Amino acid sequence: MAEKQEPGSGIVKVVAASMAGTTVEWYDFFLYGVAAALVFPTVFFPGGPGADPAVGVLLSLGTFAVGFIARPFGGLVFGHYGDKIGRKTLLVISLLMMGIATFAIGLLPGYATIGLAAPLLLVVLRLVQGFALGGEWGGAVLIVSEHGDPARRGFWASWPQAGAPGGQLLANGLLTLLAVVQDEATFLAWGWRIPFLLSAVLVLIGLWVRLSVEESPVFRAAQAKAQERAAAGTADTMPILDVLRRYPREVLTAMGARFAENVSYYIFTIVVTTYVTTQLELPSSFVLGAVLIGAAVHFVTIPLWGALSDRIGRRPVYLFGAVGVGLWTFAFFALLDTRDFALTAVAVTVGLVLHGAMYGPQAAFLSELFGTTVRYSGVSIGYQLASILAGGLAPIIAVALLTTFDSGYAIAVYVALCAVVTIVAVATYSETGKRDLENDPALTRRTAG
Repeated sequence: MAEKQEPGSGIVKVVAASMAGTTVEWYDFFLYGVAAALVFPTVFFPGGPGADPAVGVLLSLGTFAVGFIARPFGGLVFGHYGDKIGRKTLLVISLLMMGIATFAIGLLPGYATIGLAAPLLLVVLRLVQGFALGGEWGGAVLIVSEHGDPARRGFWASWPQAGAPGGQLLANGLLTLLAVVQDEATFLAWGWRIPFLLSAVLVLIGLWVRLSVEESPVFRAAQAKAQERAAAGTADTMPILDVLRRYPREVLTAMGARFAENVSYYIFTIVVTTYVTTQLELPSSFVLGAVLIGAAVHFVTIPLWGALSDRIGRRPVYLFGAVGVGLWTFAFFALLDTRDFALTAVAVTVGLVLHGAMYGPQAAFLSELFGTTVRYSGVSIGYQLASILAGGLAPIIAVALLTTFDSGYAIAVYVALCAVVTIVAVATYSETGKRDLENDPALTRRTAG
């Protein structure tokens, strides 16, 4: 059966609802990442007299990685219930969890006030953030992918992806403003808390928009068939078990596709902050401004890459991005080392544009790998498992490489190796751009074989 087309106003409403939530959740998530590099080493991991500041940075970035460890568990739980009861309900829950955790971080006393309890509570709240985000991404991209015209799926599904740089713009913009209008002591004392507390307002806006959308027609059709099977006495297996049994290759493909995308993004937006402020000894406002410019361009170009993937296929666009970031990262650190703001902005912007060539078509590509009854679980498992091995470890590995080799080019080699993993994963899988989401890719593959 062909996928039903959503009226233009309908798909725009769905995209707006999905993107509003993802922007808020990525704002919360990236706000933590920037604060982990700039603020948390001092507030929560100060160490004793004469302590090496790099140790505090590593400990702080370690809590950033903790969020990635929680993401697969969030993906499993949200994916299971999202495949059983629908995408919309789980998206509302994930948004509430993320907002509450972020607001609580803004109220959390520092190490000087409550001692070891401060970093321990920070880790707990970071786990909640990671758990919520683990369930957010799959539902947000699926509710868009399963609506609308399949011929433009890459374009429409890329808009929730644009929520990542949208959240980055909000997070970095507020932090940049505060860093400019406040001195360093005031910013570290209480100024950094303002963006975390403002998350409550953004969550309310996101909830208002997200509650207005309906469940996807593709899921409703699949749910009706599941009810018919249940009435006939044929019970479906758990979605997670079905994914692991029928889609092992698709899970590995999704994980491999994420390596270069996930690692490069955190190098270009998080690690760059540590590199510029510690290695090059430049003020935080310098690098935050450069990332702000890059995020703005990134936001605009992601849907363009998604639209291009509708015309020429997911694989060519994705492979261009993977090769691009693998090569550009070497130029990226060369430009940073000039200590010139314009060249630093170019370094970040070009890196993020190339990243967008993977991130734009990624939502549609991963959605097309799995059948409807297990799609939420499948994309969540593949996406979030890769987050642990790729993005979760990227800041720690990058700082360790920088400490060991005292050169950004060691980090560039690391990104290039991750690009090779992505190139192999995407190049060895068939083109998915013309797949009907109502069909079962695993069944089609077996029939073709």
